[in-house]
Amino acid sequence: MDRLLYVAMSGAKQIMRAQQLNANNLANAATTGFRADLAAMKALPVYGPGYASRVYVQGQGGGVDVSQGSSEHTGRAMDVVVKGKGWIAVQAPDGTEAYTRAGNLHVTETGQLLTGDNLPVLGNGGPIAIPPAQKIDIGTDGTVSIVPQGQQAQTLAAVDRIKLVKLDASQLTKTAEGLLKLRGGASAAPDASISLATGALESSNVNGITSMISMIDLSRQYELQLKVMKTAQDNADASAQMLQLN
Repeated sequence: MDRLLYVAMSGAKQIMRAQQLNANNLANAATTGFRADLAAMKALPVYGPGYASRVYVQGQGGGVDVSQGSSEHTGRAMDVVVKGKGWIAVQAPDGTEAYTRAGNLHVTETGQLLTGDNLPVLGNGGPIAIPPAQKIDIGTDGTVSIVPQGQQAQTLAAVDRIKLVKLDASQLTKTAEGLLKLRGGASAAPDASISLATGALESSNVNGITSMISMIDLSRQYELQLKVMKTAQDNADASAQMLQLN
């Protein structure tokens, strides 16, 4: 069979994977704090006897776009935006430490401080638990303070401090839940230079127009690979007919 078929097949496979990532980005264009996935590919020549004329496509694993989204004012006291390149530490579903920019926080009936995806927010000693309170205040440094029930409004008691960290983008991997983790499962140390702003949320960093253009471009590239595969099949059929005539 013509080796051209395998070259086109490898290209179509990687383009389909890139299209899946792009479609997921587009679906999360309105998800608070979402970070876009990046597809990476490289050319892989086939070396051997003769000239290396065949070049396959190999996926390089997914990357993450850590650029900031825009801040949207909400006026809600439990909504926070991480300033600069910081991240909020949360507890992932598997119990390990992960990081997010989604600051839509809320408190459960049992006093747990959770994100909008119901992930426990980590503090100095683990998940933050808040006693019964008539008011909750989150400071710019992440300190969670409350006015205990039955106390006067000016009576503030510090409960815990949200763990805010600064991460090296080259060491990040993304989970199926859209959370960021450090490679190797390590945990980042708190960084006192990271601060919060309340009453706002950070939007997704996905550009809807760019994603739509990428979707059209990838679709055309995929169609091109299919045409090459059809050409390889036609060549094989023509060769078979010539052999039958002989």
